[in-house]
Amino acid sequence: MKIIKNERLIKRNSKIGQYTSLAALAVLGVGMYISFKEPGLFIWAVGALLVGFTLTQVGMYFGNRWGRSPRPDERLDAGLKGLPAEYSFYHWTTPASHLLVGPAGVWVLLPYHQRGRVTYSRNRWRMSGGGFLQGYMRLFGQEGIGRPEAEAQAEIEALRKALAREMEESEVPEIQAALVFTTEGVEIDAAEAPLPALPVRKLKDFMRQQAKGKPISATTSTALNAVLSGS
Repeated sequence: MKIIKNERLIKRNSKIGQYTSLAALAVLGVGMYISFKEPGLFIWAVGALLVGFTLTQVGMYFGNRWGRSPRPDERLDAGLKGLPAEYSFYHWTTPASHLLVGPAGVWVLLPYHQRGRVTYSRNRWRMSGGGFLQGYMRLFGQEGIGRPEAEAQAEIEALRKALAREMEESEVPEIQAALVFTTEGVEIDAAEAPLPALPVRKLKDFMRQQAKGKPISATTSTALNAVLSGS
């Protein structure tokens, strides 16, 4: 499997996450100091705490994706290790953040690091389990799962438009998406979900199974890689 990464973006966003987290600590510290030492400046203390919390969320967003190793791209690479050379895996170099192209077709992969139990029912994704510690992490230190269908559709549409500018629209193959949970021990109950959701340890077998249906020809795969690599 060929792996193509935007190393410059990874380094830049990693630094943004580091600096933002440090700034958050400083602002929160100022807010706490004012709240204890200068009660007459309560509004300023609240403002500092709100700004600090916002910076914390920004730092967490960048840190989870680009700062901490193993990063999402590294976990996905490990999960797909062993796929043949016909596959190409693009990280942050296309309109889709993580794009796999090969015998299994064209797949936008959305990594999630949530812990505990992930379920889909009544058109909603939910997270639960893990006891008090995991509940605390979900509240303060872990992003929510949000609406992955909307995120996947946005990346699919952006990728389809980009490909259509470089090749005949009729030649653009079907683009699919899957949710990949990268944390060990995560439980997934999403059989009714509108798109596949699976742990990273099952990702390689999933792609091998998809390839059996031969959804894309070698010629199409070669043409796509030429467009995506700019060659």
